[in-house]
Amino acid sequence: MSKDLTQLKWHGIPRRDIPWFPTLDEEACIGCGLCYVSCGREVYEYDDKNRHVDVPRPYNCMVGCSTCATVCPTQAISFPQRDAVWKIEREFKIFGIVRQAARTKKEKETVQRAREQAQEQLNNLTTHVHIELAGAFGEKKFLVKLQSLIADNPYDIVNLKMEVPTVKGSTEGAPSYMSYDLTSTGQEDVTGFMDKLRKLIKDNGLVLVNEIKA
Repeated sequence: MSKDLTQLKWHGIPRRDIPWFPTLDEEACIGCGLCYVSCGREVYEYDDKNRHVDVPRPYNCMVGCSTCATVCPTQAISFPQRDAVWKIEREFKIFGIVRQAARTKKEKETVQRAREQAQEQLNNLTTHVHIELAGAFGEKKFLVKLQSLIADNPYDIVNLKMEVPTVKGSTEGAPSYMSYDLTSTGQEDVTGFMDKLRKLIKDNGLVLVNEIKA
């Protein structure tokens, strides 16, 4: 269904009070359909069978736009003189309205850019790292030291899992496997804290098998 934009206003001015619309010279028109394709406001209708163009919604035309006339190969489309629009602008004193609209648009663009920058920063944060270790954990009290390391920081250890060969083996220093997730509790980057965690792992003679940022 075609859009009828004639009831809209242009900077507060009823669209029908603005004499800006295309006029089609049917004798010069060759029915190429370029105006119909180029116009995004459904000013034109095109009959492909008869290669005929109509202008059923002239006031749908964007004020000041003359793209269809510019691309018409036979100059079959014409528009009023631009000073008719300038006269309307002066009579209705639209520039105060336009300046306010410009300020509003600028404010929206500023807010949108700030949102995009904040989202980009958030996307670039590493707030979650999956860690896999191997080594003798029990005798070195690694979990106690790990808890102490994160105690005064906005991070936590979640999804902790440990695989041991045997109960006796774990107490006798047999290699075991541990995995856990380091996560931020305040949407902060954990990258810097990972240096401390790697040092703790190394100082306790453990092997960092895998480190996956999420």
